[in-house]
Amino acid sequence: MKSFKSGGHLPAALLAFGLMLGTSLTAWAETPQVRVEQQQVPQSADAQITRVQGEGQAGTRGAVTNLPLPRYVSLKGSEGNARRGPSLSHRIDWVFRHAGMPLRVVAEFGHWRRVEDKDGAGGWIHYALLSGVRTALITQDMAELRSRPNMDSGVVARAESGAIVRLGECNLDWCRVSGGGQRGWVPKTSIWGVDATETRE
Repeated sequence: MKSFKSGGHLPAALLAFGLMLGTSLTAWAETPQVRVEQQQVPQSADAQITRVQGEGQAGTRGAVTNLPLPRYVSLKGSEGNARRGPSLSHRIDWVFRHAGMPLRVVAEFGHWRRVEDKDGAGGWIHYALLSGVRTALITQDMAELRSRPNMDSGVVARAESGAIVRLGECNLDWCRVSGGGQRGWVPKTSIWGVDATETRE
């Protein structure tokens, strides 16, 4: 049985992100209670209801790519600067230094993507620094890679917490990953970089 190591411990720094919310004009918050007042709105056959989608809501699509938000990508090179805003004039808040690191895209603006890592740290990064290749981060120390997607199958390798692996097929509970010359199945609960309900072929 073989094991492979991570590329180094990932920092656990957190970065607060703003959340854009769509609100109506019929509710006002008061302290310590909330008062809701209803207004009479004229009915019209031409009136439309438009859903305001905030960052990271399920079913949202990017305004630039029309791809789902949030979604997972990976860092293309060995370094990527995450900035406070979507331009080179904004200060660098974070630097990703692990090639292949999985990142979650939560917003888009022009050639920029707002990304975050497992701990929520990140910022705006140029799309050219990102890859569509799916990877995952091992989150359980000495996670067992098994020959088949069930707990009764044999263990073929073990991976340290923090190891970056290539993501293969996934069912609702297991994903096939590879790294360090090894390949096997791990429970989704042992990795970060795939949604709980996501399946891959």
